[in-house]
Amino acid sequence: LKGCLPKPLFWAADSFCVAAWNMALAVMLPSVAFLTTALCAAGAKVEIQPMKHDIQQIQASNFDTVIGKFRDTSVSSLWFFNEDSKQDAAFLDEYNKVAGDLKGMAKVCAISCTDFPVFCKKNDVKETPTVMIYPTNPIPAFAFQGKLESKPIAGKISKLLPDYSVMVTAENADTFVTTEPSKPKVLLFSDKKSPPTIWKALSSETVFRRTVKFGFVSKESSDVVQKYKVKKFPSVHMQRGAKAEIKEEYKGEMKFGALKDWVNLHSESGSGFEVKSAGGQTAESIEEAKPWLVQEVPELTAKSQQDICFKGEGLCVIYLKDGAISQGETDMLEGLSKKFTSQLSDRGAKMKWMWLNTALEPAYKELFNPAQLPSTVVFNPHKRLRFASLDHGEEGEVKGDKNSITNLMDKVLGGDARFKMVPGQKLPVWSQREAAQKGGKKEL
Repeated sequence: LKGCLPKPLFWAADSFCVAAWNMALAVMLPSVAFLTTALCAAGAKVEIQPMKHDIQQIQASNFDTVIGKFRDTSVSSLWFFNEDSKQDAAFLDEYNKVAGDLKGMAKVCAISCTDFPVFCKKNDVKETPTVMIYPTNPIPAFAFQGKLESKPIAGKISKLLPDYSVMVTAENADTFVTTEPSKPKVLLFSDKKSPPTIWKALSSETVFRRTVKFGFVSKESSDVVQKYKVKKFPSVHMQRGAKAEIKEEYKGEMKFGALKDWVNLHSESGSGFEVKSAGGQTAESIEEAKPWLVQEVPELTAKSQQDICFKGEGLCVIYLKDGAISQGETDMLEGLSKKFTSQLSDRGAKMKWMWLNTALEPAYKELFNPAQLPSTVVFNPHKRLRFASLDHGEEGEVKGDKNSITNLMDKVLGGDARFKMVPGQKLPVWSQREAAQKGGKKEL
């Protein structure tokens, strides 16, 4: 073999040398490959690069600054690694997927036990890779026990994210959008039964917790879905303004970063304050729920009367009922409201529609003195207080239905209705009802 080394392998004049050299190569190459692999493995090193990875590498000195002081509101994970460990080197890309998937939603961090062995020993880390998860207080931190793969780790962290969103249904939808008017209300309509990770993360984001209210609407809440005219899922809608009058639908990608940027455009201070009523006699919080502001046909009560009838322009069409109105009656009144709003759009006249529970407001039942119930009055709250009543006929044959209310409206608009003055030009006292329990149980 020695005499063959200087000669090219393809030199046909010495076939023996060629054969001998090729046999030597066949013996040597596997050894070279093995040696190369061994050298590479021996040189394996964990290097977390800020421009390449989404993992936040920390030091022992800033653990409290990055993770510790946020335990009340945020979920974090911490990977303990040794820089020269091939197991840790192999885990780097897998853990980086967790950081990418939960970017902005949870803190996905790492610390080198090579550089900070005392810190790792203090945290009882006996081998690496080890991943510790830090849920919100008071749940204690714990070592992740599952498969060290991105999906199970991300799934565990996601389940621990706090959820401050409200389950919105037909029963609480109006209250939700009118409580705390300084805070925008953001609603996620979904065909799932519970809020996704993105929504939980948005609702628990440090600033948004104080400034925005997040709601979750399941596809099964058909009344709310129809009210917002939602046709596809998922869909995100925002309502804001003193009367929740500004409505906007999100058109971007369903990703945490994009949604956060969109919501942040309208994030306000969200702090309520006290204001005096017109007479300066009573103070009320502007953060109090005012569901009547978003209802087509709200109930006339002591709290709502200024907003829906006695303040502002127009006449008040008041449907009188002994008890609560049914959905059928609500639909009928909404239909009449839309009909006459359309008819009056060019005439500058305005009609505000509402209903009154005479069983709970006996003083107003006495004032209006209807021949039968249900009935309707059209009330003029400006200058001289007066009202026109629905005529039920001499024998009470005219019922308080759609047709008779339409006839009353036609008389009022045509100038043929007879108005009766309110005695003494002073309204009766409203009943003081017990307020619903504040901060009632939140559906999750």
